[in-house]
Amino acid sequence: MSKKKIWSWLMAVTSVIYISWRLFFTIPTDLGMVSLTAGIALFLAELISMLEADIQFLCMSKDKEIEFPVIREEDFPHVDVLIATHSEDANLLFKTVNGCKHMDYPDQSKVHIYLCDDNDRPEIAKLAQDMRVGYFGLSDNKLAKAGNLNHAISKTDSPLIVTFDADMIPRSCFLLETVPYFFLPVMILENGIWRKRTEEEIDPDYKIGFIQTPQSFYNPDLFQFNFFAETNIPNEQDYFFKEVNVGRNSSNSAIYAGSNTVISRRALEEIGGLRTKTITEDFATGIDIQARGYTCLAIDKVLASGLAPDDFPNLLKQRQRWGRGCVQTIRSFKFIFCKLPLLSKLSYFSCLLYWWTFLRRIVYILSPILFAVFGVIVVKTDIWGILLIWLPSYLIYNYSIKLLSGKRRDQKWSNIVDTILGPYMLLPILAETFGIRMKKFSVTSKEKTASRSAKLIYAIPHIILLSATLIGIYFSIRQMIVYHNLLGMVILFWQFMNAYFLTMAVFFLLGRVNYRSAERFYAAIPISFYVGNREVVCKTSDISEFGLSFKTDFPEFINGTKTFILQDGKWKATVKGEVVHVTQLGDQWKYSLKLHPLSFEEKQNYDQIVYDRFPSLATEIKTNAWKDLQVFFKKKTSSFLGSKRKLPRMLLNCTLETEDGGQVSVEDYNYQYMTIDKISEEEVNGLYNVKLGEMTLRLKKGIINDIPRDNLYEIENWENVSVSAQLYQELRKLLMGEEVVERKLSAAS
Repeated sequence: MSKKKIWSWLMAVTSVIYISWRLFFTIPTDLGMVSLTAGIALFLAELISMLEADIQFLCMSKDKEIEFPVIREEDFPHVDVLIATHSEDANLLFKTVNGCKHMDYPDQSKVHIYLCDDNDRPEIAKLAQDMRVGYFGLSDNKLAKAGNLNHAISKTDSPLIVTFDADMIPRSCFLLETVPYFFLPVMILENGIWRKRTEEEIDPDYKIGFIQTPQSFYNPDLFQFNFFAETNIPNEQDYFFKEVNVGRNSSNSAIYAGSNTVISRRALEEIGGLRTKTITEDFATGIDIQARGYTCLAIDKVLASGLAPDDFPNLLKQRQRWGRGCVQTIRSFKFIFCKLPLLSKLSYFSCLLYWWTFLRRIVYILSPILFAVFGVIVVKTDIWGILLIWLPSYLIYNYSIKLLSGKRRDQKWSNIVDTILGPYMLLPILAETFGIRMKKFSVTSKEKTASRSAKLIYAIPHIILLSATLIGIYFSIRQMIVYHNLLGMVILFWQFMNAYFLTMAVFFLLGRVNYRSAERFYAAIPISFYVGNREVVCKTSDISEFGLSFKTDFPEFINGTKTFILQDGKWKATVKGEVVHVTQLGDQWKYSLKLHPLSFEEKQNYDQIVYDRFPSLATEIKTNAWKDLQVFFKKKTSSFLGSKRKLPRMLLNCTLETEDGGQVSVEDYNYQYMTIDKISEEEVNGLYNVKLGEMTLRLKKGIINDIPRDNLYEIENWENVSVSAQLYQELRKLLMGEEVVERKLSAAS
C-alpha cells in the first residue's frame, strides 16, 4: 500500500472518530439558541469538509496511468474543430483559429475548422474567409454556447468533434496527443506492441465519450498576478485540471469543461446534443455522456492555453456561474435518477460539497469571533478532548490533504482563495441550493484590463471580518492571562490563522497595475539579424505578441528599424522592430524590441512561434507564509521605472590618441556618445577627432535636452562608423582584452 493510501485511510478513520465525538459530546445543546445554532453550523461545516476529503480519496485515485495507443496514420479519423464565439473580437479569434490551422495531423484534409458565431457578425465571417476556415453564423440563438455548438454539430459529420472557447489556442500537437485515445476499445498492447483487437476481444460496452485536457492559461491568473507570485504558485485551476479531474478517471466522472476537449459525435447524438437551458451546459453534458455508458477520460498534459480573468468582477462572475451551474445540475432530478454508477454519483456529489466550501470558510471565520468577542460557546469540550481527539485528527487531516493535493496546492493557498471569494460566493450558492435560479447568463469577458485589477471596495467584508478577528485576538490573550485558560490557545491559533488569510485577502483586493499589453513567454528561440555585413545569431529570452527580447555576448549596434528572423522548429517568421531598451545582465546584453505591425501571412507564422508552447508560469507551489508577505511588500512598495535607453553603454576606461597626436582618457562609450574624463593638453570646445584603431571618431560637445554636458561628446559620424567590421574588432579588443580592468555596460542616458 502506498504512503498516500496509508495516510488517506488514517484520515478517514480519525475523521470518523472526530466527527462522532463532535456530534455526541461537543454540540452546546443546553446553552441557548444562539450557541446551539452556531455549534450546529460549525459541526456541519466540519462534516462537509470530512465528506469531501473522504469522497476524494475514495473516488479520485491517480495511481493508474492511462494507456496511449499507437495507431496507423491512415486510421486517424476526420475531425470537426468548433470554435465557439459570442462577443469576442476578431484579433482574439485570429490567434485561436491560427493555432487550430497549425495543428499537426497525418492527413490535413481530415481536419475541418469552423468559427461558430452566435452573433452573426460580418467581421468574423470575413476573418473565417481570410483564414480559409468554415463559418456558422447564428443570429437569434437563445440557447447560449450549447445552442451555438449544437447548430454547428447539426451541419457537420466528422466522427470526432473538438470544442474550443474563443480564447483557447491549441498547441500544434493537440490532435496527435488526444485522438488516439478513442482507439482504446479496439486496440490492445501486447509485448510492447499495439495491435487491433479481434471481434471476439472487443467489448461492445467499452466506448470513449470524450478526452478532456487541462484548461491552461498563458497569462497569470489574478491570484498569481496580485500576489506577485507568477513564479511561485501555479494557476489556481491547475490543481483541479491536473490532479482532481485526472483522479476522477477511476470513477468515470471526469468533468467536461467545454473547451480543449475531443468528443465522440456518436455520444453527443445519443444524448441529443449538448444540454441546453442550464448555466453550465458543458458540466451537464459530460454527466449525460457518462450516464449513457461512455468512458470519459481527463489527461494532465497541457495542449491548449487561453486567458484567465484579469479583473475581480469578471472572476466573480465566472465563479458564481460555475458554482450555481454545478449546484443546479447536481440537485436536479435528472442527475439523481440518471444511470451513473454509485461511485460516479459520489464523485459528482463532491463537486457540490466543494462549492459549499465558501459557506464553510465564513463559518470558520465567524466561530472564534463569536466565542472570543461575544462569549458564545460554539464547542463544549475540555483540554483532554482537544489533545486526544481534535489535535491528532487535525494533524493527520492536514498532512493527508497535502499528500492528496500534490505539488500544485496546499491548505494555506486554498484557504486564502476561499477567504477572498467567500463573501461573494455565499449568497449565490445558497440561493441556487434553495432553487433561486440565476436569471441572466453572461460569458466571461476576454478583454484585457490595463488598470488596477480590483477596487478596495470589494475588501469591505474582509476588513470588517479582519477587525473583528483582531478584537477577538485581544480578548483571547486577555482571558488567557487572567484565567490561565489553556483552551484559549486553540482559539488564539484559529484566530491568528484567520487573521493571516483575511490580511492576504485585503492585500489581494488592493489590486495591481497591469503595464503589459500582451503576455510574454520565456523562451530561447534562435533569432538572427545583421549589423552592417555581419550576421548576429543569438537566442530570445522572452517573446510576446507585440515584442521580444534577446541576449548577445557583445554590445551590438542596433539602431532604428531592423529586420529579424526567428526560427523555432517548423515555424519561421521575419519581423521588423526597433530597440526600446538595452541593459547588461552579467556578461551578456539584453535588448528589448517593439515589433512593427506584421503582414497577414507573417502574423500567422509569428503568432505560431509565440503561442505554440507551454505557458512559462509556475507549475509547482513554492511558498511559505512569511516569504509571501515579504515578497508582497517588497514588490508593492517598489516603483516602476520605465527606461528609454536604446544603445549599450560600454565602460571602456582606456586612453585613445587624437588625430593631432594628443591623448584622451575615455570613460564610456555608447556608439553615439563618448564620455572623456581627461584631455591631455586643454579642454576642447569645437570638433575633435579621436582615433579608435584605424577609425576616426569626430567628436563635438554633447548637448542633451538643450543643455551642454561636461565631458560628454557626441560622435558626429556615429551612424556610419558603428556598423563597420573594424569598429567591432576594436571594441572586442578593448572590452575583452587583458588590458581592460573593468567591463561593465548600462544603457545610454
